[in-house]
Amino acid sequence: MSALHPRSYVDVAADRAALLLADSGTSIGYADLCANADRAAQLFQSLGLQQGDTIAIFLQNHLRYAELCWAAKNSGITYACIGSQASADEATYIVDNSDAKLFITSMAKADVAREVVRRSRADLHCLMLDGACAPFHSYEQLLETQAAVALQGRRRGPSMLYSSGTTGRPKGVRTALPDEPPEVAPRRLAMLRRLFELDADTVLVNPGPMYHAAPHRFMLSVQRMGGTTLSFEKFDAEATLRAIHEHRATHGVFVPTMFIRMLNLPADIRRRYDVSSMRYAIHLAAPCPIPVKERMIEWWGPVIEEMYSGTEAVGHTTIGSQDWLRHKGSVGCAAAGCEIRILDAQGADLPAFTPGTIYMRNGHRFEYYKDAGKTESVYVEGGWATLGDVGYLDTEGYLYLTDRQAHMIISGGVNIYPQEIEHVLLEHAAVADAAVIGIPHAEFGEEVKAVIQLKAPGERDPALEGELIAWCRERMSPIKCPRSIDFVAELPRNESGKLLKRLIKEPYWQGRDSRLL
Repeated sequence: MSALHPRSYVDVAADRAALLLADSGTSIGYADLCANADRAAQLFQSLGLQQGDTIAIFLQNHLRYAELCWAAKNSGITYACIGSQASADEATYIVDNSDAKLFITSMAKADVAREVVRRSRADLHCLMLDGACAPFHSYEQLLETQAAVALQGRRRGPSMLYSSGTTGRPKGVRTALPDEPPEVAPRRLAMLRRLFELDADTVLVNPGPMYHAAPHRFMLSVQRMGGTTLSFEKFDAEATLRAIHEHRATHGVFVPTMFIRMLNLPADIRRRYDVSSMRYAIHLAAPCPIPVKERMIEWWGPVIEEMYSGTEAVGHTTIGSQDWLRHKGSVGCAAAGCEIRILDAQGADLPAFTPGTIYMRNGHRFEYYKDAGKTESVYVEGGWATLGDVGYLDTEGYLYLTDRQAHMIISGGVNIYPQEIEHVLLEHAAVADAAVIGIPHAEFGEEVKAVIQLKAPGERDPALEGELIAWCRERMSPIKCPRSIDFVAELPRNESGKLLKRLIKEPYWQGRDSRLL
């Protein structure tokens, strides 16, 4: 692919907003974005970081998020993004697991960030935005000491985003340092340009968290094209509609929960905002209930697009509104350059309409960092890889999802991994056994439910449910914590001790063909 990079627009669109936080009205133009990214790359080098090293970024949606990512890309440095609501334990794990030599955060995250540093290696460099407190140094002050001069001879630094495996701990999805300069875009950009017509006139409304794979990658892709990304410090349904209206947004990246919240606004508020400028409203990260998607197409027109993929980026499917109306419930056909197979437990191909494990390949290779066993487990001969999802193909090649192998919960587009929560519950003195599952939720798609076997079931205190939820909230992000708890006499396990979650989930999912919706 020809060179595409934010610095390509410094001379022709210096003041055009590369990133705008729509709720605060603050923005950064292409000239400042590129100058700051080059200064930050020089700063990284002054701290001793070299090509091939890793940094960890722990921020809320922030105006400087993009410049930090571009600084890493311009330096040949891998950057690991930490979820903005991560606990100290979760963030420390990623800092240590990624072998990060530099930890970057903000004053808003100071309490958690200081605990991360206390638990981490003594040689970790630490920078803080929006001020600084010990042991952090001020990013802004140090940035001013550096020249806005691009580093020379560097390869393009990749992201390392984290996706969980069956252990419950997140896995760093790592790719090799490409033998290409920062100005040469990854192959993904060509696909997104072809599918969604990204160009310099693109105005992307992007209300998701910048650390998450899809919002992150779309933001950087739009900036390679010279367009504008509208982000938000926090998602708000009406604010999103207002931003589309005021900025004449052409594209958007959403999860189904966002659609639901916009649809739930009073009709007079929805009518207040003109969304006719939207050409592509892309949803991903979680299945969208059929009635919700029908209502969105009726409201916004046939601009609703769906993409199925994963952080691992081993394949994609897409489906537009017109095709979806003919194949309701499908996540689409394989994108150009991608192939799909449905295999049974023995690795044999399954016929149409027969659910099995979904395997894809597109020539992209990745590894779960420091977990060769997990990496090997998702690949089969020929370069085919699975995200652990179960589904089937129809006779026309349209893919339908029906379940997830690892019982991952997707709530509001956020991946939640039950085993980690189960381990926290099992640390409580009253709990003998615990199962965490996703149950249907009208807005979020799924919500987290814990099913508990007590050590002394006859002595259950009515306040115990609240106590156990509070126990989890003290130890994990609120997103992961159970919203409700049921108590049972005994949880079902097979002879080898494996928890039979299928049996636990059945009462909550009765009457549904899919385990996802």
